Order: sequence, then C-alpha cells, then structure tokens
Amino acid sequence: MARVSQQHLDARRRQILDAAALCFARNGFHATSMQDVLKEADLSAGAVYRYFSGKDELIRAIVTEVLDEVRGAFEQAARLSPPPPPDELVGSVLGRALGARASLTCDGEPAFPRLVVQVWAETLRDKELAATMHEGYSRVHDGWMTLVRAYQDSGMMPADIPPEHVASTMIAAVQGFLVQQVLFGAAPVAVLQDGLRGLAGVRGPRSGT
Repeated sequence: MARVSQQHLDARRRQILDAAALCFARNGFHATSMQDVLKEADLSAGAVYRYFSGKDELIRAIVTEVLDEVRGAFEQAARLSPPPPPDELVGSVLGRALGARASLTCDGEPAFPRLVVQVWAETLRDKELAATMHEGYSRVHDGWMTLVRAYQDSGMMPADIPPEHVASTMIAAVQGFLVQQVLFGAAPVAVLQDGLRGLAGVRGPRSGT
C-alpha cells in the first residue's frame, strides 16, 4: 500500500474543515448534518471520520485554529521593537484571517464573519465549545496585554492605562467589525484601520484665545 504523505493528509484535513465552515456559516450548527459536510467536501464518510468524530470536534477544531493564528500573530508582533501600531497590526492579522478564507463565500459574501457569529451563538448551548472559546480568547487577550505593555514601554501609549482594558477594547472592536459585516455587508479592513487611527489621534478641545 502506498504511503500517504503528510502534505496529502494536511490538504485533506483542510478540505474537510473548509467544507464544515461553509456549512456552519450557511445553515448554522444545528441545521447542519454530517451528511451536509460530506456532500460539501465531496468525500466519503470514512474519509471524513478518519479525521473528525463529528460536528462537535469539527467546530472546536475550526475555533482553535483561528484563535491560535491570531494569538501567534500578536506574540510575533510583541517581539518587535517597537511593535507595529494597533491599526496596522489589526489590519494585518484580520486581513490575513479573512484572506486565508477568501474562497469561502455564502451568497456572494465572505463566509468567515457569518461563521464567527454562528460559533458565538453555539457557545450559549455548548459548554465544551464555550470553554474552548474562553481558553482561546484568554490567550488572545494575554497577547494583546503583552503588546500594550510593549507600546507603553516604547512611549507609544500612556503608561497609566490598564493593559487589560485596552486588550478588551481592541478585541471588542474586531468583534464588532465582524458583526457589522454580517448585518450590513462586506467592508474592507481599511475601514476598521482608519477608525482606530482616527480614535488614536483624538486630542482635547482647543482652548479659546
């Protein structure tokens, strides 16, 4: 029997994850069956179950993959001196996450934002998924706090602002941007970048002369 290469195994796993992501984004978690995933992936049940035991494992794998990508990007940025400004960093990380999944679309719109919202909704019913999300977001939050401290050490950000508050705000900004894409349609990441850059440039009112 010919030995299957790791590259082939990785490509097949990617094929299954992308198919599941499309199904979840399009129909939601509960309305999606494993048969739907098999059909979308154009694979047999045996080929899919070799990698994943079912829908629960698929959605946790998708969530873990995305959050690990984001956390890794923040950790890499924190090692730079000085680190890139928040608007540049958010644009780079979010643009990369969206770009890597640009081929996944629902009704002509990017599927990734819809998938994110579907996952959030499912955490209200699935305690294990909620725990996976909490752990992943905690790591992303920690990455942001490390970055904020680097900004403060380099004089790019006031030292009296709690890093955890900035971290929570930056995560909320990205989450809100994704929700807006689901509600109002796709928008370039530059919109979020410009908004962050504008807010960062706000100064106190000019005193009268």
